[in-house]
Amino acid sequence: MITLGSLFLLLLQKQPPPMSTLIAPSILAADFANLQRDIEMVNRSDADWFHIDIMDGVFVPNISYGMPVLKAISKHANKTIDVHLMIIDPDRYIKTFAELGSNILTVHYEACTHLHRTLQAVKDEGMQAGVALNPHTNINVLEDIINDIDVVCLMSVNPGFGGQSFIDNTFVKIKQLKELIVRKGAPTKIEVDGGVTDNNALQLVQAGADILVAGSFIFKSSNQLQTIKELKNITR
Repeated sequence: MITLGSLFLLLLQKQPPPMSTLIAPSILAADFANLQRDIEMVNRSDADWFHIDIMDGVFVPNISYGMPVLKAISKHANKTIDVHLMIIDPDRYIKTFAELGSNILTVHYEACTHLHRTLQAVKDEGMQAGVALNPHTNINVLEDIINDIDVVCLMSVNPGFGGQSFIDNTFVKIKQLKELIVRKGAPTKIEVDGGVTDNNALQLVQAGADILVAGSFIFKSSNQLQTIKELKNITR
């Protein structure tokens, strides 16, 4: 008799071998007065992606930067640009963010009335489509759409500000999301955003994370290149 547990293990065994964990420095934590310098540092580093947070002051209680700054970042960046929209009505700007050089565009589940339509619009512009979940949002809301999502960004802090403490329940959500992905045979990658340090990076990867977004931990370190290298080595 096949139990649910044995079926899950069987599906897990059929998954392709895990890729190397991707490290995505969050540019929100960079020195805005020396932004080109910090972009070039990430270019030289072992990091894989640039993580760009766009905030409107409505969906989250903070305003970050907008299109002109993203255009400037794209001009100097030579790695994948992962744009995370923390804004209401993201559909209005999908085409614009594609034109500005975004490779991955992530919208919040909580900000989208018609999520499937939004994801299709993102893909139609040639970008990978991501969905972010706030800490209080249950993984189950993705049950019927997981196969259409390239990246799920799990917020491990409340969105809006950098430098917050990691929410431990994130480990539970990663495992639940991984189980959903395996059960549905989806190609989706799991990204964790907020409070990532060398103290929890390995545990996050062991739980099932594929991409780690780190901001303050990288940019406030005395040796940013070495900090990125160590994060990469910890999670190999």
